[in-house]
Amino acid sequence: MSSAIIDSSKFLSDPVFKVVSEVSASTGVRAFVIGGYVRDCFLGRNNDDIDIVVEGSGTEFAQAVASYIDQVYYPEQGITSKKPTKVSVFENFGTAMLHFRGMEVEFVGARKESYHRESRKPIVESGTLEDDQKRRDFTINAMAFSLCKEDYGALVDPFGGISDLAQGIIRTPLDPEVTFSDDPLRMFRAARFATKLSTPEFCFTIVPECLTAMREMADRISILSKERIVEELCKILAEDRPSIGLKILDETTLLEKVLPQVTRLKGVETVEGRGHKDNFSHTLQVVDYLASSEKEAIAEGLLKDYYPAQDGQSTVGTVRTSPNVWLRWAGLLHDIGKPVCKRFDPVSGWTFHGHEVVGSRMVAKVFRDLKMPQNEKMKYVEKLVGLHHRPVALVDDQVTDSAVRRLIFDAGDDLDDLMLLCNADITSKNPVKVKRLRHNFDLVKEKLKDVEQRDAIRNWKNPITGDYIMEVYGIEPCNTIGFIKERIKEAILDGKIGYTFEEADSMMREIATEYGLSPKDAPKQ
Repeated sequence: MSSAIIDSSKFLSDPVFKVVSEVSASTGVRAFVIGGYVRDCFLGRNNDDIDIVVEGSGTEFAQAVASYIDQVYYPEQGITSKKPTKVSVFENFGTAMLHFRGMEVEFVGARKESYHRESRKPIVESGTLEDDQKRRDFTINAMAFSLCKEDYGALVDPFGGISDLAQGIIRTPLDPEVTFSDDPLRMFRAARFATKLSTPEFCFTIVPECLTAMREMADRISILSKERIVEELCKILAEDRPSIGLKILDETTLLEKVLPQVTRLKGVETVEGRGHKDNFSHTLQVVDYLASSEKEAIAEGLLKDYYPAQDGQSTVGTVRTSPNVWLRWAGLLHDIGKPVCKRFDPVSGWTFHGHEVVGSRMVAKVFRDLKMPQNEKMKYVEKLVGLHHRPVALVDDQVTDSAVRRLIFDAGDDLDDLMLLCNADITSKNPVKVKRLRHNFDLVKEKLKDVEQRDAIRNWKNPITGDYIMEVYGIEPCNTIGFIKERIKEAILDGKIGYTFEEADSMMREIATEYGLSPKDAPKQ
């Protein structure tokens, strides 16, 4: 076991480490902080999630730490009003967790694992720190700091993780075939860490032997649950440059196995010397640009997330503080209808007419296949995919306020996200074309802003409700009520009447006569 004494004071200055060290000494149980916290220390990144591995029972050690905090640490600090430290035990995983001074600290007993080939569920036995490090996914995540009194702060790094970290290398502790066969999800995690750890100045890469193993063992992911795969995909999409991980998944054929609708976008077809752009590469550009533009908008406090209000009829917006991963999914899926709609016209060249409508209909199958939420999240992605071409048509000076009003109405609370997606969709190798398109896009935003300020249509609600119609005309629920409301909505969106109750009520009464309705309090003839 390789270890070295380093100046770890800046890494282990938090009181939690001293507490764990004291409990380790008093119980005779060796304890180490391991994994992501250690890695991020060397990268200069904040990490409030601490994993402690002990050579013994993780749950029993966690209980001992909680007891020490309550009986020794708090009194020493003059703290008497704290509630007893709660330990959450996760029996299925053999772990325990507690919170201390804003830190989430998880405890697990060191273990060694073996697997049946057809299952991800391991056969677990108690082990040493070395056994535990061997079962880790990557060398950079297998490093540990000793919290034992005799060598407090020693870096335990048997696989050269510190060297790999310095070189930007993602490598498995054991032969990649063994590591990936034991847990195929690690192949997705490799792509995710390459995405997460890379910066514009320094990119992390997966070593060739691991990439080869990922290609050769891609079929092994069949034993994984779709939910776990989606969790890794979401983490990749939530990063600043999702294309890094998506390219790795594509190169290793993993992306094709989980998202064939996206990989079908690859390739350029040429007819009569005229080709179209590679829509897969374009999609990766869109997702990256969408990530960066959303990040900027969040930093400026320009975006909101909306939730149903208590009345069930309206929504409440809160300022967005973290990436909306479903917006990223919309970017990834926005062009999946193109392979179906691709046509060559001798005059206009390659066309993809209607791909946004077709793509929107395909979203539900993608979500079903991956066991993703079949709720408002899916509907949100469907909406953005279906609408992502609509703003482009509004560039024309002849576009009516009605067309603008309808887009605002259809997009609703998701208008700002839709505009982010549309802006990200402007990609070209021709900088002049990009400049022109972005100028046109700015004009569209001005049109939307102007109409929205005048009409307040984004959070539109029909001034005439079904209950009001039933009350006025003394009728029971029926199709006629829906017909009346629809005609009033269309009239408002077309600008035929104003967005006021008075004008809508007047029109309701005109329409009602066409259906043979009279107000219940009207005098009888």
